[in-house]
Amino acid sequence: MVVIMDWYSRKVLWWRLSYTLDTRFCLDALDEALKHYERPDIFNSEQGCCHFTSEAFTSHLLENNIKISMDGKGRWQDNVFIERLWRSLKYKEVYLKAYETIKQASLKSGSV
Repeated sequence: MVVIMDWYSRKVLWWRLSYTLDTRFCLDALDEALKHYERPDIFNSEQGCCHFTSEAFTSHLLENNIKISMDGKGRWQDNVFIERLWRSLKYKEVYLKAYETIKQASLKSGSV
């Protein structure tokens, strides 16, 4: 799952769930967020995932005149808002509903 979040308001702008670990679903979520919301000056992400450090993703940000900021490797504290969202999602949704398959957990990706 990828989430595009506004750090100032902490609002989830767009999200997408994928069955694969390719970069395309991250790019799709970014494109949808850019279509529906104002272009950010800076995009912050973690380094731990190759999706955000890939040539395709970083070049897409630069083509849209968005500066790139990345957290220190292995530093969850740098991305505390997203980490808090993942924690809430696990405890308030995933663990309570005990989905048996990804398909059961899949909702239409989009804005929240």
